[in-house]
Amino acid sequence: MEMLGSALRDLLMVWAAITVALIVALIYRSTLETHEEDQIFLDAAGDSTATEQRALVARIERLSKPITGLAVVSGALLVVIAGLWLWQGFRNF
Repeated sequence: MEMLGSALRDLLMVWAAITVALIVALIYRSTLETHEEDQIFLDAAGDSTATEQRALVARIERLSKPITGLAVVSGALLVVIAGLWLWQGFRNF
């Protein structure tokens, strides 16, 4: 019985760590997106600005897969934790 409570506590800690990583990644992406510009008026002197914007967009796009993965893992762990919590509650009932 105590082993199930210990497993539940460990899963909660793992879920919390993954969720914190997800929140940090979302905040980082949000700060990158605030620097992204919708329009760039380019002339010969604006080539460096265009290069910076392309690099910024590439970083934002690279973040999408880890964010999606963290969200899926966080959600799946939450479902597993809820299932274990309910199962433990019904066993004690």
